[in-house]
Amino acid sequence: MHIEIKDQAAKKIRRGIPLIQKEDLKKNDEKLPREWVEFIDKQGKYIATGYLGKQNKGVGWVVDRSQASMEPAFFDQLFQKAIDQRQFFLSDNNTTAFRLFNGEGDGLGGITVDYYDGYLVVSWYNETIHHFRRMLTDCLQKILHPKGIVEKIRFSSELPESNWVSGEKPHEPLIILENGVSYATYLDEGYMTGIFLDQKEVRSRLTEGAALGKRVLNMFSYTGAFSVAAAYGGAVETTSVDLAQRSLPKTKEQFEVNGLSLEQNRIVVMDTFEYFRYAARKNLKYDLIVLDPPSFARNKKKTFSVLKDYGRLIEGSLNILPSKGTIVASTNASNYAIEKFQTAIEQVFKDQKVSYSLSDSYRLPADFPVIEQLAESNYLKVLVYEIQKR
Repeated sequence: MHIEIKDQAAKKIRRGIPLIQKEDLKKNDEKLPREWVEFIDKQGKYIATGYLGKQNKGVGWVVDRSQASMEPAFFDQLFQKAIDQRQFFLSDNNTTAFRLFNGEGDGLGGITVDYYDGYLVVSWYNETIHHFRRMLTDCLQKILHPKGIVEKIRFSSELPESNWVSGEKPHEPLIILENGVSYATYLDEGYMTGIFLDQKEVRSRLTEGAALGKRVLNMFSYTGAFSVAAAYGGAVETTSVDLAQRSLPKTKEQFEVNGLSLEQNRIVVMDTFEYFRYAARKNLKYDLIVLDPPSFARNKKKTFSVLKDYGRLIEGSLNILPSKGTIVASTNASNYAIEKFQTAIEQVFKDQKVSYSLSDSYRLPADFPVIEQLAESNYLKVLVYEIQKR
């Protein structure tokens, strides 16, 4: 099937940008085809092969520009190339969970594959690529022979968000390793598994000395992975704060699987901003504060947006830092440019008249390759600041 695209879209594709937007199409049909398509220009000249489908960003992806046939052999080669590039991770006995295939960064937008100690978690972000799931999972099965495959539906659908595809389910929690630290994971409990694999380098920083001898506060802690990494790395105490009730048993479990006592590792179920006020009233101080909020969250009548509210997190953190301290500021908001993120944070430092220096920064790790020309594909931004109050 041929789909005509506008001249600007053709230029964009030739520059290496694979994301197809609705406005790129000459005709905007409501019903998108569930098949591979050839994108052509107004002269009928071939531009690229890809697909269109319902997804959260854009309406499809370019997959190939050589007119290759979209048969299993093509995807065998695509997956094998990604696996070959991750041999370091596959051979690392201290890390048994990582991103095996990262969508457009590995040549096929709309799908990611995560490796959990021999099991695969396949996430589908587009209705049409999900239509080809049997062929694609068969390719993965043939190349990797995984113990099992579970899929996550991440486009708008009435399908269950998690579904076991093949193989036997592991005894859960499935304990994986990352930089020698154990984490309890659950592969078939909704979208989340218990750990965000893209933060491995930041957690490594904590295990390798950044938290040594420090009092650490982990805000929006989820299952407490940053806290566990900090405790493993010698923190004198950690405090994990999250509003979700499930965070208490989930975080407790993460400490237990590492044999770490809860005596010096507190877990608090509370709204983040309420905890900032509580800590300030009690004169609690933290040497290192990790801020890793969701891009958007709703709590009763309150809403939180990274773009609007991150500055309030920095203000709250400064109130409970001692005279010298560290703030690890993180966001996964793909629509928040790193320059704007950094400017917003540093404006608060200036307003509060504190001295600061950016000691380190992190983007997505090596197992999360991105498209340079597509800024939103490199969504993770982590800035580490050393603060000194005047």
